[in-house]
Amino acid sequence: MNDIDRLLEVAKERKALLFGEFILSSGNKSSYYFDGRLLTLDPEGSYLTAKCFLPILYKCSAEALAGPTLGADPIVSSVSTLSYLEGKPVPALIVRKEKKTHGGGRNIEGHFYEGQKVAVVDDTCTTGGSLFHAIEAVEDEGCEVVKVLSIMDRMAGGSEELKRRGYDFESLFVADDKGEIRITQIGAQ
Repeated sequence: MNDIDRLLEVAKERKALLFGEFILSSGNKSSYYFDGRLLTLDPEGSYLTAKCFLPILYKCSAEALAGPTLGADPIVSSVSTLSYLEGKPVPALIVRKEKKTHGGGRNIEGHFYEGQKVAVVDDTCTTGGSLFHAIEAVEDEGCEVVKVLSIMDRMAGGSEELKRRGYDFESLFVADDKGEIRITQIGAQ
């Protein structure tokens, strides 16, 4: 079994992917629920997520991986750790919900520099709100967003808006309105 197939299996085993009737934070109803943190905080899920994302980052020449807290925290950490073990380090960056009002007043935690090529990731893309927040923070620091990623694209408008604004967006999994989950072409690579 390849890594992406196993990742989907782990999502189901760890109950990160559930089927039934759910009310989302947007108030919309859904026939499935994906909780990325249950997947990315699991040791095997974290490792497989990193293994699936890392080749994508190398291919787009990302020099860092940023994501909005809290959904992306385990993703950027596991990807960064695995990249170090592979001898091609990709630093992790965490984008705060709000800029710090004390200390250095940082909006992004981690080491970055102006002009750096950064990929932005979140566990799920629904409307894209948290991804757009992270993208804005990264660009405000003078970095270039070279790729936008998620584990699950709910196909609820966010990915379309990211692409419309010119961002190179890809996800490992896509869900349709019936809750059928499929592995994307990028995930299958």
